Amino acid sequence: MTTGKQMILGMHLGNGYGSQSSAWRAPGVDPANYTSFDAQVRYAQAAERGKFAFLFLPDFLGEQADLTRESLMITLEPMMTLAAIARETKRIGLVATGSTTFNEPFNIARQFKALDVMSHGRAGWNAVTTSDPVAAANYGRAIAPRPERYQRAHETIQIAQALWGSWGRDAWVKDTKTGYFADPAKIQPVNLQGEYVASRGPLSIPPSEQGQPVIFSAGGGGNGAELAGRYASGVIGAVFTIEDSRNQREALREAARRAGRDPDEVKFFAGVMPAIGATKREALDRRVALGELATPARVPYLGAMLNLPATLNVSQLDEPLTPAQLAVASPSPFDPRSVRALEVAREGWTIRDILAHGVIDYHPTPVGTASVTADHMQEWFEAGACDGFWVSIDINEDGIDTFVEEVVPLLQERGLYHEDYEGTTLRDHLGAPAQYGLDPRIAAPAE
Repeated sequence: MTTGKQMILGMHLGNGYGSQSSAWRAPGVDPANYTSFDAQVRYAQAAERGKFAFLFLPDFLGEQADLTRESLMITLEPMMTLAAIARETKRIGLVATGSTTFNEPFNIARQFKALDVMSHGRAGWNAVTTSDPVAAANYGRAIAPRPERYQRAHETIQIAQALWGSWGRDAWVKDTKTGYFADPAKIQPVNLQGEYVASRGPLSIPPSEQGQPVIFSAGGGGNGAELAGRYASGVIGAVFTIEDSRNQREALREAARRAGRDPDEVKFFAGVMPAIGATKREALDRRVALGELATPARVPYLGAMLNLPATLNVSQLDEPLTPAQLAVASPSPFDPRSVRALEVAREGWTIRDILAHGVIDYHPTPVGTASVTADHMQEWFEAGACDGFWVSIDINEDGIDTFVEEVVPLLQERGLYHEDYEGTTLRDHLGAPAQYGLDPRIAAPAE
C-alpha cells in the first residue's frame, strides 16, 4: 500500500571510493580516485540517471584516520568538487557541508551563491557547527561552548541569507543599448552586526534560477532541531530504527511550527547503506571482502555491543556465538545498533558475517537482493519515519549503477519514486518554497 506521496533521494558522495573505508582497494576501483574529479563527475552522472534530488558532500575539518590501511572519507574540498560536477550535470542538486564555526558568513554566502549561479539553481548549504578540537587546531582556535557555537550558527545563517538577498531580483539590467549594467538602488548593504559575526554587504552576485541556495542541517538534539526548524529545507539524519526516525522527524516538524513555518517545508532524510547482491550470500561476501583487514579489530567492539566483552574474541571470527554466549548476550544500552546486532547473532551467522551485516556501520544496512533494500525503504517511508533517504554506497564504482538500475525501478514500480525530474532547481526537487534573502517569518533575533 502506498500513501500517494513519493520519497526524495540524495546520494552521499565522499572520497571517490565509497562509504566503506577499504573501498579504495576493491576490484575495479582505481586506488588514485581520491584525487580524481573525473571519477566524482562519473558518479554524479550515474546518480542523475537515477533521478536523485541531490548529492550530499559531508566535510570534516580535522578528519583523522589510520591511513595505514584506510582511506580518508571526504572529498579533497567540497565546493571545488561540486563546481567540477556542476559543469557536467544538468538537474541533480549539489549540497555541501560548510562550518558555521570556522567560516565567516560573507565567505559562505559568496561561495554557495556562486555555485548556485554556476549550476543554474541547484546549490544547497548544509550548515553545521563544529565541535572537534582537531578541527579547531587547524584554525589556531579552541572549541567554544555549545551555546556560543549555536548562537554563531544562527547569526552566520541569517547574515548569509541577507547577503544572498542584497542584490535585488531585477537589479541586473545589462541593457547594452542604454549602457545600463545594474541598478545600484536595488543593490543594498545589509549592515548586520551579531554578537560573533557581522557583515556590511552587499554581495556582488545576482540571483540564480532558484533565487538563492537551500539550507540543509545535520545537527541533532534540541539546538540542532531549533536551527533546522528555523532555516532548513532538508535535514540529514542518522537514525537506526523507525521509531527513533519518526521521533526525530516530528521534533523537527514541531520546531518548524514554533518558528512559524509549515512543517512540510522541512524534509527529513534517513541514511541507508545497502549491501546488494544477486543473493544474500553474495551481498555478504561483498562486505566480507571489504572488511578483510578491518574486521578482526571490530570484534571487541561487537563484544561490547552484545555485553560479551570478556568472551568474544578474534579466534572465534568464523564461528557463530556459542549457546552459552547467546544465553547471556544482551544489547548494550549505549549503542542503538546493538539491538540489530543481537538479532543477527541469534540467526546463527558467524561473527565475520554478523559484522558483514553492517551492524557497526553508520546507518541501517539492508542485506540481500535489490528488493530487500526497496522493502526497507518502503517500510520506513510508509511508516512516516522520513521524507526520503540519503544513500551511502559501499563501492561507488559499481554500486551506484547497481542501485540506479535495480533499486530505483522497483521503487518506481511501487509508485514510491518519481519517473523523472519535475523541475530544474533544487527547490523544485525538494518542494521548497521560494525565498530570497532572510525568511521574514524568522527575522526576529535568535534567543
